[in-house]
Amino acid sequence: AGSGRWVRVLVILLVVIALCVGGFLLLPAGRALFEDTRDKLGGSKAITATKVTASAAVPGHPASNTTDGLSNRYWGAPGPGSSVAYTFGKPFRMVDLIITNGASDAPQQYATEARALQMDMEVTSSDGTVHRESLSLSDKAGHQTIPTGISDVVRVRLVLHSVTGLAPGRHVALAEVEFFQRS
Repeated sequence: AGSGRWVRVLVILLVVIALCVGGFLLLPAGRALFEDTRDKLGGSKAITATKVTASAAVPGHPASNTTDGLSNRYWGAPGPGSSVAYTFGKPFRMVDLIITNGASDAPQQYATEARALQMDMEVTSSDGTVHRESLSLSDKAGHQTIPTGISDVVRVRLVLHSVTGLAPGRHVALAEVEFFQRS
């Protein structure tokens, strides 16, 4: 009778240890699931970058036009490989990114300049970690929402890649970039 009790205690102890090890190993996945759930159930509010810089810009179309709230003014990039970077005053959880591609969100002006079809997004966290993601954009007028769910964001850099409509006398246009944090 005494040996059966020790076997039960040993089995219970092994089960508890296995649950603790499993919980420890699954903690990052559980934390990500928890944060994603909070993103979806909570609201979001816009956040504005404190500094906007670009690797290049055509005259009259600075990178700051992408955060001015007007979709009829744009950042003009000379071509693929150009980048624009947004720096924020304090770390935040970026839940969404809205990009208005082209020269305007109005269909008549949208295609008057070249547009990016693909860009790389590099998000830097407050601890220096860089999260990279490739973004594919539709060739259509209007805004495009990209869900992100990245915590402690202090800087976002967008690098233009595949473009359409680039011809002599035309440049790549990016009308608006908006960032949203969890409220």
